[in-house]
Amino acid sequence: MSKLREAFEKGEFAITAEMAPPKGTDLSHLAECAKLVIGRVHAANVTDNQSAVMRTSSLATCKMLKDLGLEPVIQMTGRDRNRIAIESEMLSAGFFGIDNLLALTGDHVCVGDHKQAKPVFDLDAVSILSTATMMNNGTDSTGLELKGKTDFFLGACVTPEYDPIEVQLVKMEKKIKAGARFFQTQAVYDIEHMRKFRELTKDMDCKVMAGIVPLKSPGMARFMTANVPGIFVPDDQIERLKAAGKGNYVAEGIKMAGEFIRQLKEENLCDGVHIMAIGAEENVPLILDAAGL
Repeated sequence: MSKLREAFEKGEFAITAEMAPPKGTDLSHLAECAKLVIGRVHAANVTDNQSAVMRTSSLATCKMLKDLGLEPVIQMTGRDRNRIAIESEMLSAGFFGIDNLLALTGDHVCVGDHKQAKPVFDLDAVSILSTATMMNNGTDSTGLELKGKTDFFLGACVTPEYDPIEVQLVKMEKKIKAGARFFQTQAVYDIEHMRKFRELTKDMDCKVMAGIVPLKSPGMARFMTANVPGIFVPDDQIERLKAAGKGNYVAEGIKMAGEFIRQLKEENLCDGVHIMAIGAEENVPLILDAAGL
């Protein structure tokens, strides 16, 4: 059984950290960052060519992290592979003993660095979950029997600050029916939104991990609010960053992230947190320190 699944089943406050593979074969920095959180997080979630930017694969990076002693969560998007390739990669992950899988539809190639690439989208997040559930039960998506089945603890994503929220709730129900047992949220900053979201999802058969992205500057906060659907940074947080001064933006952002995690945990507004340091994985231990975790 995966440590992440076990943590949820025991009622522990689960913690995962995002690990983004580099654009190249040198994973030494990521390995050093991973070593810093072994024993402090339940798992590391490895992105799959995030934002449609070509990088080392999630599968290869997951294998490296597992060898280091850090439990991985493999991300699987539908953008770059058809169902044959997705199912093959699932079997490969299962062979390597990777027990957690996060299903995503994936960002369109138009936002990435290979705009001439052909998007696939043979499967979306829901159908990836359904396929993984079938493979957990011993067959491929056509119903043919497998020689050795997978044992994935399945997850998906949700955006609590999306408007109208009903759209996200319908998608959550579909993903749960397809096999999702935990959800990572888009980055959240407004505690009131999380209070409302907890109330709306409290009877769903799943665990929810709040997405934590530490702010690095007032400009970053304003940009995300204006350009990233489903992200809203309250004005008082932007003003607090500005008051800290330019040389202290990162440190203040880490402190704010830690305080937010503490509040989420104290009010029982989620079942855990997913920390996304976005290219600064070395800061994850500092965020955990600030949160008292």
